[in-house]
Amino acid sequence: MNRIGAWRVLSGDRPGHPAVSVLLLMLLFALAFAPFLFPGTKSLDAAARICIFIVLAASYDMLLGYTGIVSFAHTMFFAFGAYGVAIPLAAGNVGWTAVIGGTVVGALLAALVAAAVALLSLRVQKIFFSMITLAVASLAQLVATQWRDLTGGEDGLTFSLPSVLSPAFRLFADPILGVRITGRVLTYYLIFFVALALFVLMLRIVNSAFGSVLKAIRENEFRAEALGYRTVVYRTIASALSAAIAASAGGLMALLLRYNGPAVTLSFDIMVDILLMVVIGGMGTLYGPALGAAAIVMAHTYLQGVLENGHAALAGIPLLAAMVHPDRWLLWLGSLFVLIVYFLPGGIVGTLRQRIAHAK
Repeated sequence: MNRIGAWRVLSGDRPGHPAVSVLLLMLLFALAFAPFLFPGTKSLDAAARICIFIVLAASYDMLLGYTGIVSFAHTMFFAFGAYGVAIPLAAGNVGWTAVIGGTVVGALLAALVAAAVALLSLRVQKIFFSMITLAVASLAQLVATQWRDLTGGEDGLTFSLPSVLSPAFRLFADPILGVRITGRVLTYYLIFFVALALFVLMLRIVNSAFGSVLKAIRENEFRAEALGYRTVVYRTIASALSAAIAASAGGLMALLLRYNGPAVTLSFDIMVDILLMVVIGGMGTLYGPALGAAAIVMAHTYLQGVLENGHAALAGIPLLAAMVHPDRWLLWLGSLFVLIVYFLPGGIVGTLRQRIAHAK
């Protein structure tokens, strides 16, 4: 099967530019073989976070990029899934029933809350809807910090995983290609394959007839209404699907950390990161948020270390050394974001797709 055919089987959609295809294939290869290519706890943790944030950012793109809905409550749904897994496990119900059941309950609750918020507020102007979602997210954070008996409050919940996912577990006595297949590696591959399945599911959704209606609503809501589509219903369904998938990503985060608390899944900083991932990669593409998630997670994980090495190397030049001080890593990240927005206004994938379209 040729490359174009493979993309069509995968999602019914092609990346739209050879460079994007190469980047996505490189990312997929790196994540698929991360335990063997990048040994070490820090690298494996970064790869797992990339998988999780790809799902989280892409699920947000289903709202922002495909329906034009600006929501600030996405981390709330992320937290529903994480707490859905954390609460039963912290209560001592260590088993796959708690993991799977908690994820499903968290996803269903997220979908119901998202649908309720959408039905109650999507008829108002978009800015008011955004403010309502921000208020709901703030309320969720308050509940998580105050309801200590259930959520652990600000201290959060620490728990154990099923034995097969524990760091002490060994699948084989001998290493494979120099890597011991421990419970930590098995946890990574569980996260990787679930994240891959969710991402493909989202690609199928946005490239289905339902996704086409969402795009039509985004482009011209009044015309879509005139054609007989009930825009509020479609946007409500999109909100519920996006929330359920975000909750599933939250469940994966809980498995990775073996802990959950407000700072981990409800922080507004996470919401800012999600927005950065979507805008940098390209809204309304899904592929873009995947690349954006990889870039932001890598920056969070390694940029400070890179600047620290640069600071040491430039110690004899005070001004330059001060510019690359590790404490200024957010300044460099912000500068990179500004440059991308200025030179690639459609994001990485969006801008490259536009260039291909103009070339034709």
